[in-house]
Amino acid sequence: MTVPASERFVLAIDNGSQSTKVMIVDEWGNVHASAQQRLRPYDTHVRGQVVHPDDDLWESIAATCRAALAAFEGDASKIAGVGLCTIRFCRALLDTDGRLVEPVMSWMDARVSSAHVPGNERVARITTSSGYITGRLTGAFRDTVANYQGVWPIDVVRRAWSLDDADYTSTGIRKDQLAELVEPGELLGAVTEEAATATGLPAGLPVYATANDKAVEALGSGLVSEHEALLSLGTYIAAMTPSRAPVSTSSSYWVNFDSIAGGYLNESGGIRRGMWTISWYRDLLNSEGAPSVDEGSLESGACGVPIGSGGLFAILDWLAPGDHPERRGAFLGFDGSQGRFHLYRSILEAIAYTMRVHLEAMETALGRRFTEVIVSGGGSRSTLMLHILANVLDRPVRRTAVTDAAGLGAAICALIGAGIYADWDTAVSATVRLADRVEPDPESVAAYAPFARKHAGLADFTDPLFAWLEGGPQQATGPLQ
Repeated sequence: MTVPASERFVLAIDNGSQSTKVMIVDEWGNVHASAQQRLRPYDTHVRGQVVHPDDDLWESIAATCRAALAAFEGDASKIAGVGLCTIRFCRALLDTDGRLVEPVMSWMDARVSSAHVPGNERVARITTSSGYITGRLTGAFRDTVANYQGVWPIDVVRRAWSLDDADYTSTGIRKDQLAELVEPGELLGAVTEEAATATGLPAGLPVYATANDKAVEALGSGLVSEHEALLSLGTYIAAMTPSRAPVSTSSSYWVNFDSIAGGYLNESGGIRRGMWTISWYRDLLNSEGAPSVDEGSLESGACGVPIGSGGLFAILDWLAPGDHPERRGAFLGFDGSQGRFHLYRSILEAIAYTMRVHLEAMETALGRRFTEVIVSGGGSRSTLMLHILANVLDRPVRRTAVTDAAGLGAAICALIGAGIYADWDTAVSATVRLADRVEPDPESVAAYAPFARKHAGLADFTDPLFAWLEGGPQQATGPLQ
């Protein structure tokens, strides 16, 4: 496909769980400059609390904006706006000036899933990570409605703050502590002089709303058909598909806001530390004094490992799900024949096995089969992962040309906000392009089937074991009594 030259650009901020990425993108979806900075390790010294240390989110965004602008060889005056995408389910407690009273709580922090009432009298505002960064960029206490899911007094049907006083009581949040809400693609504000000094962005540059990072990723992946599913291979792994309704009546999926104004997405169950487990394993190998190991070398070695990883199974509960707090991560099936590449491949295969169960549960509840799966996120860069998914899921898998789909989704929101495109369909079709498509191989599909069945049944055996090890309320049976 020949893409026309462009004279109009937007800057997209993708603040994820492990790093911040910034891209400068033209109106056709071409990336002209980019930068990335890893976030600092989470502070987890208090049990149940997971926080971004100090002011790490803002500092990483400011530094990455400066780096991307320095790498941009085009005319910076042609940048029409900023699309801001940040991690979902985070919580920021702010003072009257919009500064942090304490570090931002991660989505993994136990407090964000309960009615946490801050005890600090300095807390004047309670918002998401996007609400906090909007304030740092623009000075406005404004946020996207599409980043409010979970323990917030939000009316998901009206897409506005609740009119029921009981919702404020149950969440521990007052109305006066909440930001003004706007839809994706709408104006959040303009870059202030102070923010311009910190980021290198021009003062007065418009900043546009997106949604939560998963929804923005769906937009940047071109997810538009209800017969397709997007598999997001990020720190949190989940599957999504467009929704016909703003609420779910099934336990097999829930409904999230879309990054298209007024829209919604069905989202499956997932893996809470999905691709993070790959980073953990790589860093573990490097910390043990082995020769320098990167994901490329692990990928190359794992391609030589047979299907099923020599009988090795990974259980990916490195961060336990809320309904099974006793669960832990594990590798099962060692017999002395496996090495580092078997371990790596077993993690990839466990991701595919686990998400097959979640995807099929959502299909059953919705009464339709997904004919194709789009893969996005950092894990989509792995060609081996694509082949494993195609064969375990037994359906075609494709990835897009821009693997930072959340970044491209943020750019699309900015292109809409800046008036470069008048509607979402046109913007998506102009910017999102297919890179690769992998078809399932019948022999590999058949070879994977028994391993997938075994993996799906492992929890029946490991749940009692983990409960016994934890000493929790579940009663173990048999030899664990």
